[in-house]
Amino acid sequence: MKHIASIGIALLTGGMALAQGTVEDYNRAYELREKYNSKHVFYSNVNPQWIDGTNLFWYVRNTPEGNEYVKVDAGKQKRTALFDQQKLSAALESSTGKDIDPMQLPIQRCHVTPGADTLRFVYEGKRWCFDIRRNRLTDEGQLPAPGRQRHWMEVDDEKGGAPVTSPDGKYVAFIKNDNICVREVATGKETQLSQDGTPGNYYSSYIQWSPDSKLVAAFRIRPAQKRYVYYVESSPADQLQPKLHKQEYAKPGDELAFKVPCIYGVENGKRLIPSTDLFSHQYEIYALQWNSDSKGITFEYNERGHKVYRVLEVSAEDGSVRPLIEEKEEKYVNYPRIFRHFLADGKRIIWSSERDNYNHLYMYDRATARPTHQITKGEWYVREVQYVDEENQQIYFSANGMNKDEDPYLIHYYRIGFDGKGLTALTPEEGMHKAWYSSDYKYLVDVYSKVDQAPVAVVRSAADGKIVMPLEKADIAQLTANGWKAPEVFTAKGRDGKTDMWGIIYRPSNFDPAKKYPVIEYIYSGPGDQYVPKTFSSYNWWMTSLAELGFIVVQVDGMTTSFRSKEFEEVCYKNLKDAGLPDHIAWIKAAAQKYPYMDIDRVGIFGCSAGGQESTTAVLLHPEFYKAAYSACGCHDNRMDKIWWNELWMGYPVDDSYKECSNVENAHLLQRPLMLVVGEMDDNVDPASTMQVVNALIKANKDFELVVIPGAHHTMGEDFGEHKRYDFFVRNLMGVNPPAWSEVNTVTR
Repeated sequence: MKHIASIGIALLTGGMALAQGTVEDYNRAYELREKYNSKHVFYSNVNPQWIDGTNLFWYVRNTPEGNEYVKVDAGKQKRTALFDQQKLSAALESSTGKDIDPMQLPIQRCHVTPGADTLRFVYEGKRWCFDIRRNRLTDEGQLPAPGRQRHWMEVDDEKGGAPVTSPDGKYVAFIKNDNICVREVATGKETQLSQDGTPGNYYSSYIQWSPDSKLVAAFRIRPAQKRYVYYVESSPADQLQPKLHKQEYAKPGDELAFKVPCIYGVENGKRLIPSTDLFSHQYEIYALQWNSDSKGITFEYNERGHKVYRVLEVSAEDGSVRPLIEEKEEKYVNYPRIFRHFLADGKRIIWSSERDNYNHLYMYDRATARPTHQITKGEWYVREVQYVDEENQQIYFSANGMNKDEDPYLIHYYRIGFDGKGLTALTPEEGMHKAWYSSDYKYLVDVYSKVDQAPVAVVRSAADGKIVMPLEKADIAQLTANGWKAPEVFTAKGRDGKTDMWGIIYRPSNFDPAKKYPVIEYIYSGPGDQYVPKTFSSYNWWMTSLAELGFIVVQVDGMTTSFRSKEFEEVCYKNLKDAGLPDHIAWIKAAAQKYPYMDIDRVGIFGCSAGGQESTTAVLLHPEFYKAAYSACGCHDNRMDKIWWNELWMGYPVDDSYKECSNVENAHLLQRPLMLVVGEMDDNVDPASTMQVVNALIKANKDFELVVIPGAHHTMGEDFGEHKRYDFFVRNLMGVNPPAWSEVNTVTR
């Protein structure tokens, strides 16, 4: 405990006031959950629902009096009530015998018919239909019991597909005894097309018919032995004794299924099994589909290790295989980012690639299997394609980084021609935009905000982005009256001294620049996204209340994160231990130079999942800067974690880089306070990942704290862990004993 004593002595000898971390600070911190609740923000959270085939949409308008359901005619620029809320409330009360507040209607899954005359919704497990014109409510019965949902870690074995009818209606294709069979609809005659299907090499039930109904295609699958993770639920709610749970969970290096696309003639018995030379080292192959002329099938091949990605075509005439598109990278092809669109002319493909260091769109010629031109270009990043308008040769997409005078992460919406000309900004105002288009792409609803700017909602023309109708401007008067202040957006150079890193700074509501404040960083720095908030929020669960205890709380996106450039992200490759921490340290030091009240001799760090791994890494590898870490559900050893995340960023086969990045291997370096938190039922990161760090720390004779939360899944720590996190940093960064839990009012909702 020498570190705690030394911090306390430094505080006392430095003459700093010890008014932080008191019971009053704790109570005020918990009160902020209520005072800064989003219910104090009005005319926000616009979530438009376009009515199919029309230029009408509806949304819920949150007013000081309650929620109003409004309908908007974008063409006429007119807003009216969607339905009579008083009459729907009365009808629901009559049908259920319950009191229903017309301004707080407890209805869900709302759907409005194209005529805008009928509202269907769910309430208390039943389906209801409200005739808007006649104000008539109909009980349409109980919702069906939900079927078992496959856990997201489970791989689809492709055995559950239903029989498939041919386009001409003459045949039904299905799987029987692991083989492809067809049945004549008229006669009931069955024919077995494949002969080589076995339980260890079976045919997928997701059978694809050729458009001319003469051929079928399906993958033949050689399955691999599955890995499972087991969980002991110590305190189940429905029984005294613990329960054992089992979950499929593939990890880096595990054997994977092998697939071969096969084609069979329905009437002529034709059999085409292609050579696997171009897809022999599979991580996955998928997206099997027929060409419109029935002359071939295409599928996508993701090579193990992710250095090669191909779109392949198999000829239905001779079974030959050729690549239509091939991506090759020295480190990895970022396959989750790939967009592809096969144009109806059968001759061209729109494809996205990071080959020029940014994510951009390319036009490919199918005949030559080469790009004819690059559609989008520049030091900015295509984020998503919303729509490809083939008739007018236009692409609607979102991107970030195009506006050089603003935060490079802010998303805007654009339109561009297939030829790369006519780039049009549809959402020009500074801010993080989210758009919803009408079905004819004539209009869009645009909602935009920043962390320090309340949301604005407008209707725009999708032709030129001009505002045709204002919708809402959020009212935060009540929020600011409660003491709310926006976090500060702060930029500073990273490790290279030239690249801007963007982050945010939270201060306590009673901030006093004459005081010294310990600094706490919230980290989630894994590749695949960027994590610093960019939109308005009245309350940040991880940062707002923690700052109120008497800390400066920060978050920053450094290298190893996404959407700046390929080069910016690829620092992570075989190097997840980097975690952008050199950039974070440089950024925090720059902030402290500008704001001397930030005490960078007392810097803590916390995070969950990848952030749990990174926060522990921070105190293991950078103890000169980070003085304490709270780490929840960390993927501390990438050999223990899920296959897709780790093989993408750490590569395949598993090599020494995995070991070098492991907090288990580096646990003996611990010299700072560390609290490890894990949910015993974590179904995202194997809980053994945390426990193996615990084991290594014990073997190295290191002092640390461990919190195991019964019944919890992937979590930062839930309410219990939240309080533990507060106390941990108050004790280890402020050097004071936190108040007794019995003294703190944690009732916030």
